[in-house]
Amino acid sequence: MSALDERHLNVEVENGIKNGCFALAFEQQPETIAIQEAVKVLLQGLGEDITREGIRKTPFRVAKALREGTRGYKQKVKDFVQSALFPETGLDDGQAGGVGGLVVVRDLDHYSYCESCLLPFQVKCHIGYVPSGQRVLGLSKFSRVTDVFAKRLQKPQRLADDICSALQHSVKPSGVAVVLQCSHILFPSLDIDFPDSSNNGFVELNVTSGLGDFEDERSDLWCEFLSLLKFKGVKLHRNGSVKDWCPIVVENSSKVLPADSEMVSAVVSILKSLGEDPSRKELIATPTGFLKWMMNFQNANLEMKLNRFDCKVMERRLSCETNIRFWSMCEHHLLPFYGVVHIGYFCADGSKLIGRSLVESIVQFYGFKLQVQERMTRQIAETLSPQVGGDIIVVAEAGHTCMISRGIEKFGSSTATVAVLGRFSSDLSARTKFLESIQKTE
Repeated sequence: MSALDERHLNVEVENGIKNGCFALAFEQQPETIAIQEAVKVLLQGLGEDITREGIRKTPFRVAKALREGTRGYKQKVKDFVQSALFPETGLDDGQAGGVGGLVVVRDLDHYSYCESCLLPFQVKCHIGYVPSGQRVLGLSKFSRVTDVFAKRLQKPQRLADDICSALQHSVKPSGVAVVLQCSHILFPSLDIDFPDSSNNGFVELNVTSGLGDFEDERSDLWCEFLSLLKFKGVKLHRNGSVKDWCPIVVENSSKVLPADSEMVSAVVSILKSLGEDPSRKELIATPTGFLKWMMNFQNANLEMKLNRFDCKVMERRLSCETNIRFWSMCEHHLLPFYGVVHIGYFCADGSKLIGRSLVESIVQFYGFKLQVQERMTRQIAETLSPQVGGDIIVVAEAGHTCMISRGIEKFGSSTATVAVLGRFSSDLSARTKFLESIQKTE
């Protein structure tokens, strides 16, 4: 081994030791331990075996994700801004271009946790400001400042106001404006018909905040800012309302069933461990809201409407049921994933089709459990296979909130899983024909 290779090896070993020590220290911190114990209570309340291999490490994964997602409580804006203010002559005279030297930073992708239900929501942030006193802020710091406030339990309008106020006070521009485009996952319900596949599964809300020269949203400066956003394809029509932002409906939140009291106490413990005050007005109903979501995935057996029929063994045609929407919860992190399922099977001409309602009931049955996408796809295929004579293909496409809310922050990523049985497992042309049929429906 060369001296250079040996040095590289020593550095890797040293980094491995440091990372291992950090992970061990994090795992032993009182806040982490408290969250893990609370998660165990929640899992047991759902009827899960906390020693099962798939969820044995779930309490720690959840603790790590929640603490990562609320690290903003321990961060200060000045730590990011003070060293990133740079002198730039001429700005006081509006010579930087635009109205008054307007500077716009677009498309900052972040996530935050909804204070009403503890689920992550996506945020696309746009910031405009007019430098003053010949000071400009390093562009990367706008994302840093946004992250300080996004990584807390939030609601959209307060998040926009927090970002705007922090920049106005720390950078001291002539004015600053913030536009947020926020997306919150809808809540499926077992008490109503299966969710309509035409719904995109999100509540979307745009909010704005302005200070200084941007206090009047009818001003020319605001028009300039919004025009620059629209020019790049940013759609700013207001969707939904602030009142209906979080789709959870908590009725009689002060009345908690005794059977649920231990689970409610567990969520209260999580809030305290994150550095929040559970008695804060906005958080009083949060434990009940979070449990309303979680109890959708309780280990209760939903009914599958299986009406078995025989498909004759003869020349059969390809039949498809596409874009069947589903919601589920990742058993590794207790975070939602959601998307659509496409089903393809062969059935003889003139024979009975399985029907969309049957497929929807099966997708719902396996979706409303603690799951992994690969397993859910396989289970749907195995359940439907006897109903269609054995030849079936199932494709599930899903977005996973764990991909944005655990420090990875891969916005817009999606996962596709495929399960094939019978003819589809060996016939490439059959699989290709089905995949082409999916493309035509999208």
